[in-house]
Amino acid sequence: MFAHEHFRERVNRWELSAQRLAFAASRPQTGAMPFALSLAGKVALITGGSRGIGAATVRMFAAADAKVAFSYQRARSQADELAAECGSANCHAIASDLNSPEAARKLVAATVEHFGRLDILVANHGVWPAEDVPINRMSDQQWRSTISINLDSVFGLVKYSVAQMKSQMKAQKRASGAAGHIVLISSTSGQRGEAFHCDYSATKGAIISLTKSLGAELAKDGIYVNCVAPGWVDTDMSKPALDDPQTGEVIRRTIPLGRVGKPEEIAAPILFLCTEHAGFITGEIFNVNGGAVLVG
Repeated sequence: MFAHEHFRERVNRWELSAQRLAFAASRPQTGAMPFALSLAGKVALITGGSRGIGAATVRMFAAADAKVAFSYQRARSQADELAAECGSANCHAIASDLNSPEAARKLVAATVEHFGRLDILVANHGVWPAEDVPINRMSDQQWRSTISINLDSVFGLVKYSVAQMKSQMKAQKRASGAAGHIVLISSTSGQRGEAFHCDYSATKGAIISLTKSLGAELAKDGIYVNCVAPGWVDTDMSKPALDDPQTGEVIRRTIPLGRVGKPEEIAAPILFLCTEHAGFITGEIFNVNGGAVLVG
């Protein structure tokens, strides 16, 4: 990073600190101490982190003082810019084709090699084939591709992340507190289904079941497992549907709040679930969809 970039980063931090102090000073003095959602001392791996919800989560975790490794597939320039923006000493981009448990193993290993440990996994990556395809016309290749990216790789990420978290717990002889946090990203499609996108819905429904199963299995180990299920969010993946005048209008009419979500509105619940303030929450599905799916 060039000297002027270091200076700009320091100025940004000073400005943010000044804003926080000004906000705190303007609040009525009630005797209660203000608190922030902090991940200081934690290492997080966020998949699909170069754009959309993933990028918003990377920024929010970095602002909460976590060290963050994030994966990207092809968007190298965006990934490099994001790492520089968040501070290259604490934010590291890793290229990865997450389409198998083996690819997931390598990504977890690269994270641990770079930062020395792993405390948080956010499995955010995924594909949503945009074309409507009836089940009788869906190719085996599309089905297998969606399953391998959206589910097989998530299995691998969880498997190898849990192994790392358990080994850290054993080495540290943990007596209390969280040994790790895992947040899996599902979708409203995994709850109510989605006609002509059964491959995507099947993977996201499986993520919900995986969350509930692992929440019960890993609670005794101090590893929290939760799921955030977004509705329609303004991202590159959903842009073609949202920008279509007819389709976009139909989508917005199904959302009680009357609009689609912003990536930051998904990232914030993800962050919360990885803090001490969510210490009595595991195995839960957090719906963040503007009221579109009022179920658990």
